[in-house]
Amino acid sequence: MTQHCIAIAAGGTGGHFFPAEALACELVRRGHDIMLMTDQRAGGRNSGVFAGRQQFVLPGAGIAGRGLMRASRAALALARGTVQARGIIGRICPAAIIGFGGYPSVPPLLGGWLLGKSRRPLLFIHEGNAVLGKANGFLAPRMDGIATSFPTVAGVPAGVPTTLTGMPVRPGIAALGGEGYEPSNGVLNLLVWGGSLGARVFSDVVPEALAALPPALRARLQVTQQARAEDVARVQAAYKTAGIPATIAPFLDDVPGLLRAAHLVIGRAGGSSVAELAVAGRPALLVPLPIAARDEQGANAQALVDAGAAWMIRQPDFTAPALTQRLTTLLADRDLLARTAQAASRLGRPDAARLLADMIEARLPDTPRTA
Repeated sequence: MTQHCIAIAAGGTGGHFFPAEALACELVRRGHDIMLMTDQRAGGRNSGVFAGRQQFVLPGAGIAGRGLMRASRAALALARGTVQARGIIGRICPAAIIGFGGYPSVPPLLGGWLLGKSRRPLLFIHEGNAVLGKANGFLAPRMDGIATSFPTVAGVPAGVPTTLTGMPVRPGIAALGGEGYEPSNGVLNLLVWGGSLGARVFSDVVPEALAALPPALRARLQVTQQARAEDVARVQAAYKTAGIPATIAPFLDDVPGLLRAAHLVIGRAGGSSVAELAVAGRPALLVPLPIAARDEQGANAQALVDAGAAWMIRQPDFTAPALTQRLTTLLADRDLLARTAQAASRLGRPDAARLLADMIEARLPDTPRTA
């Protein structure tokens, strides 16, 4: 395969950046040169696959959910980022650009498209949710292809080719694929995570719910929970009062190890989260983020529920009494947890980075692009 320069557009939260890193590792392994186009939140990368490679931090900000004044400023920042990206792409001439959703993908992909048909690189987006996000929805009609994480994605425009690749996950997570699920005969390891910053609702609800479990069940619990820094002390105190061993932290360092040990996961339903749960084959109780622009997390969770791979509680119904009742049933039924884990593993795609790289390579020209 001819070596090419491929631009990767990703920024913001880990949910967008982790799959970008996984694809970058696969492309480098195949001998391609990569460059990163990102936003100020992600900034330059001094470690990992992008360290020492070309990186460009572009202005931009999300528009959805903002007031008129802030939305106007965000639109101007995206316009400036697009102009900068167009100049960078025109100078470096990558063969392709792949964006991973959210506003950081807009300037590079729109800038590439604005170069015109004769100079334009191949343009791709990856959609990690079961509903096309707003940024990807804006970009989709201009793309040469869309990679999806779910077999069915709502909102994809007619005429744009799609390829089911799955969501690329971190190598440590991908290595869990096929390991299987070991039901508990004693300690029940409960993992509670809540997105890139943790979710306050889990700090408010989960400790109280677990404290109200039947004593015999409560005595078997071992909890690892992600919580915002300002909530760590009170969550630790709540578990100590309830006599439940717990590790609380704002950031979970060894996610592969925690998933390997988990018997049940409680968390949000972002694209990366549900992909990691499926690859690891772990049963989950999902609480979709209620303010997502297109209820992407609700659609993600429903896809797992329909496959028998998870349970869902909408946040207005996610109360301590309701959670206590649900967990009393789930944690006491090891066969149900095992069946749900098996269903999750059938959805997992540990080879998603390879499939996404295959999709891009299949469209690359025989010779590298030059200025």
